[in-house]
Amino acid sequence: MNEIIMKIENLTKEFDLDFFSKKRFKAVNNVSFEINKGEIISLIGESGSGKTTVGKMILRLLKPTSGKILFENKDIWDLKKNEVKEYYRNVQAIFQDPFSSFNTLFKINRVFNMIFDNFFPEEKNRKEKIEKVISQVGMNPTNILGKYPHQLSGGQLQRLLIARALLMNVKVLVADELISMLDASTRIDVLNLLAEISEKTGMSIIFITHDLSLGYYLSDTTLIMYKGEIVEKGDTVEVYNNPQHPYTKMLLNSVPEIDRKWDKNEKFIPETIIKEIELYYQANKEKSTIYEAISKNHYVKVKK
Repeated sequence: MNEIIMKIENLTKEFDLDFFSKKRFKAVNNVSFEINKGEIISLIGESGSGKTTVGKMILRLLKPTSGKILFENKDIWDLKKNEVKEYYRNVQAIFQDPFSSFNTLFKINRVFNMIFDNFFPEEKNRKEKIEKVISQVGMNPTNILGKYPHQLSGGQLQRLLIARALLMNVKVLVADELISMLDASTRIDVLNLLAEISEKTGMSIIFITHDLSLGYYLSDTTLIMYKGEIVEKGDTVEVYNNPQHPYTKMLLNSVPEIDRKWDKNEKFIPETIIKEIELYYQANKEKSTIYEAISKNHYVKVKK
């Protein structure tokens, strides 16, 4: 039986359009899903779909307008001060730009020492534990420790951030476009590393990406977002092999295939597809989103 570690219920986030206007922009609308222990979930959508906003709310960087985020059956916005600290020990993030996560004035060691200072101040075997997690992410501690961030590549820095999560024994990792700045050869290594760590440690991963192929490669479950809503969700293989929502179909059809000829006239998205997507979007807009079960592990937003 799957162990649910985090539950997102009817999550909504609205922003004021400007200081004087009463109009509001709904960036996330009635988003609900569950995360099981050791599960890798991909949040997929184009820019502006709301996927990063969902990630920020999970990290308590943005407060929801409505809805709940339950971590181990506790609402993360009802936590006491000491519980918030424990929450951040269990839920961490890796962002797109690894260089922004390190202070260029300090050596790499500082990132790890701060963890001990804040969470495990009584730990005596710091050096051994740091070297262990660095080795776990496929690097030689001797070649890494004592260096400054600018002396390492983006791929190495991302691996160190994964090592930091291992050191904290993180339960949920929010990975927001973490390989977008890496070259192709490094990307697959980092993805394989994440999959291996998730399997060995039971770490759950929320993989936020716009890249369909990477989401397919890594995740167990896929959530497709469009204009702040999850329009299709389920087992990754089922969603990719049997897409039901027109937006999901459009995304998958936009991925180049070796055995498919490029239509020279296919310069723009046909207006009929755009209209069909909008029909789905307008359905139940002001209510809780209703889904139709395509199979036991595959759901699509209902068009009314």
